[in-house]
Amino acid sequence: MAVTGKPLESVAVRNEVVAELAAVLGALGATLALVPRARLALVAGLVVIAAAEGMLGATLLDGNEARALVASPARVGLAVACVLAVFAGAFLFVRFPAVVPVALLLAAPFRIPIEAADEKRFLLLPLYGVLTSAALALAYRAARRDDLPRPPSLLLAGVALFVGLAAVSLTWSQDLRSGTISLALALFPFALLVAVLARTPYRGWLPRRLAEALVALASAFALLGLWQLRSKDLFFARDVEAANANAGFFRVTAVFNDPSIYGRFLAVAIVVLLVALWLRRMSLRLGVGLVILLAAGLFFAYSQSSLVALFVGVLATTLAASGRRRRRMILAASAVLVLTTVGLVFAISRDDPLRRVTSGRSDLVANTTEVIREHPVFGVGIGAERRASREQAEAHGRRLGKASHTAVLTVAAELGALGIATLIVFVVAAGALFVAARTRDEALGIGLGAVFLVIFVHSIFYSGFFEDPLVWGTIGVAAAARLARPAVEAARPTPTPARLRPEPVAAARRSTPA
Repeated sequence: MAVTGKPLESVAVRNEVVAELAAVLGALGATLALVPRARLALVAGLVVIAAAEGMLGATLLDGNEARALVASPARVGLAVACVLAVFAGAFLFVRFPAVVPVALLLAAPFRIPIEAADEKRFLLLPLYGVLTSAALALAYRAARRDDLPRPPSLLLAGVALFVGLAAVSLTWSQDLRSGTISLALALFPFALLVAVLARTPYRGWLPRRLAEALVALASAFALLGLWQLRSKDLFFARDVEAANANAGFFRVTAVFNDPSIYGRFLAVAIVVLLVALWLRRMSLRLGVGLVILLAAGLFFAYSQSSLVALFVGVLATTLAASGRRRRRMILAASAVLVLTTVGLVFAISRDDPLRRVTSGRSDLVANTTEVIREHPVFGVGIGAERRASREQAEAHGRRLGKASHTAVLTVAAELGALGIATLIVFVVAAGALFVAARTRDEALGIGLGAVFLVIFVHSIFYSGFFEDPLVWGTIGVAAAARLARPAVEAARPTPTPARLRPEPVAAARRSTPA
């Protein structure tokens, strides 16, 4: 046993060293790709991120799992086809770089189930493929010395700061594997996503095309969810199927594996539609019809967190797009609605324990709070909150030992007070970008801010903030729009130079009847 144990131990130590080195390199690559404006720094950042991703992937897959990926001719053929598709996409994006945001949005919702290392994960493989094509195209355009937009370095530094701290925290993480997965599948790819979008040429048609793509996807998902309600057949959500069998209602998921994630996507699309309706960017009949369809699909997700996020998003969107008098009426009505709802909940559940009222989330919060108390400054490291919360639950005899389900608490537990500070910088920088984008295009600025807000509010009750590509996509598009000309100015005709104007006397003579 000792003979076989030493190689395994040495492999584990080697993987730990490689993962920590990759985390530091990835933090450096994200900073180079986001903050400096020089072409050389951008290309170096892209290369370093790719190297870090490869190193992290090598630590996650052992030799047998890596060989299993090419164990049959069919898998080899599929791998070759994927590589060819990535290069074909890169060729397309070199010729038409302005379509990159729409292509990324169309790929963003789809998660493919993958089984590896005795666990099943839903990976954003279509998005990763499109993002790889876009990054290759950007690197080629930078090397060719094309005219690239120069992103706002100071504001994107907030993104780089958070990604950098989270990456470096892997060196003290109490769950190296979970932290490695978070970096490899979320933070590093999404930092790359912001870098690519921030350097994408902005066109005046982009806000409309993004809204159309988002609403089209959400409408298709809503129709699919209503079909699932009738057929009682879900696709990737076996856990939800089991829960539906024991419940008095049926939750739908469309192509998602989680009804709350499905509900959040529909809530995002609804607030985008409301922005278009408030600013009269679409017909009232079509807009109301689409809102009704998406609301019906959202209802049968039975996601309380999605409904709360939708309420906040609708309120914020209405306040941002309406006049002063309407704002006062809306605020008053919202206050009455909130107070009434809270009162009803308190009256109905006053005899129930807090754990039952909050569906077990009070125990999750208590577990995570204990983790924060024990590691207040630096936290337990990225990816380790779930394990630390489980240990706290076992120590205090609580039945639930799961993750906190609250993004802010997760950041506080994993990154400590430093993480909360960088989260504040991240959110403030994003808000500044949305305000700047609004000066270029009012609908775009309000829409991006509403999407960001809905996902943030949802993550307070269900986590998943930094794991959602739409969060990072809003930041990247806002950064690209910040340098674009305002829509009003772009539509304004160019004045004729004075030396080309006809003289007043001559003009008067030409207008005089003979």
